[in-house]
Amino acid sequence: MRLRDETERVLRAWNAHEVARGGSPIIDFDCRPGGPEPEPAPDRLTVLRRLAELRAGADGPVADRLDADLAYLGALLGERPPLGDYVRRTQGCGTAGWPAEYVAERRDRARAALSGLGIEWGARASADLRRLEGPLDVGDAPDAIREAAAELEPAVREATGSTAHYTLTIETAEVDAYWAYWLDGAGHDVRLRLNLPNVEFTQAGARQFALHEVLGHGLQSAGFTARAAAEDVPWVRLLSVHAPHQVLLEGLAQAWPLFLLPDDEVLIARVRLGHYVQLVLAEAHRAINDGTPAAECAGHLRAAVPWLTDKAVSGYLADRGLSPEHRSYMWAYPAGMDWFACLAETGGEVAREVLRAAYRAPLTPAGLAALWPEGPAIGGPGAPAALRRL
Repeated sequence: MRLRDETERVLRAWNAHEVARGGSPIIDFDCRPGGPEPEPAPDRLTVLRRLAELRAGADGPVADRLDADLAYLGALLGERPPLGDYVRRTQGCGTAGWPAEYVAERRDRARAALSGLGIEWGARASADLRRLEGPLDVGDAPDAIREAAAELEPAVREATGSTAHYTLTIETAEVDAYWAYWLDGAGHDVRLRLNLPNVEFTQAGARQFALHEVLGHGLQSAGFTARAAAEDVPWVRLLSVHAPHQVLLEGLAQAWPLFLLPDDEVLIARVRLGHYVQLVLAEAHRAINDGTPAAECAGHLRAAVPWLTDKAVSGYLADRGLSPEHRSYMWAYPAGMDWFACLAETGGEVAREVLRAAYRAPLTPAGLAALWPEGPAIGGPGAPAALRRL
């Protein structure tokens, strides 16, 4: 595993360089912590050259990871390949998109779920759902999340076979960014950050949050750590949002309620709504990268998701069109959510097999497809890049 270990060494040095210059970390979860603090790399070009040297001799999971790192680093240095090429190299899946009929079908399922709760589709739909979910003071959120995680943890462990332990720390932050919460960590230590300007907690939301962040990302990453400690795994033991395991991580985290809590009407309505919104954001993601004017993309988002604010839409478009990180990473949400929602709806032995495999190794889209060859195309079966008529 010399090449894997050298790749990890270079990635740690690159991460130290980015953190020292005030940039976004390269490593979001370290599944093999310990050892001396790395010396920061002198610059990005030095990292690029070394990663390219390593890629020349790599194959398998290490090669997949190096492809993602080289593509992302190239984007940080100013490259701007076509969206399909960039996402294929980073997230490991296509950007073919979903047909208009399919997006409309998912919208209708979301509308029906809301209607069953007495909520009308329109500008107030999301706010009305939050009120029904039971507003929760942000100061009470950490305890509510911990309680929900404790309640749901046995079910997640039974579904995945995970026996890994973890320690959870919850912190607050105030950052002008899209995210409301973020999880990172090292080994069995999991840190959850709540971005107070963007956080609106509810009782049902705390359950969804516990499944997504704590029992999704947190327990899952701790499971990878446990396996990496028990055997000499072939994959790079550093998780990063620009790498091809992200479709698995974000897809399953969003879809967990469909597997575990199908009778929770309020929470399932929120997940159905989230699925539809992700498909709409994927349409805008493709369009803004295809040269569609921002005003046209914004109009599409506001018409398709009438409760979105101009501030939110502005952030969505800028992130997906300009940010090297989010131009890659944001595609993992619709691609992963759609695949895992379909898996939950299919159920049976294939779902049980995928859930167990998902907590043993950071599977790529190719790895997921190998477990369910009959499943949908990850990233969509194909649709025109032009925005559909609403």
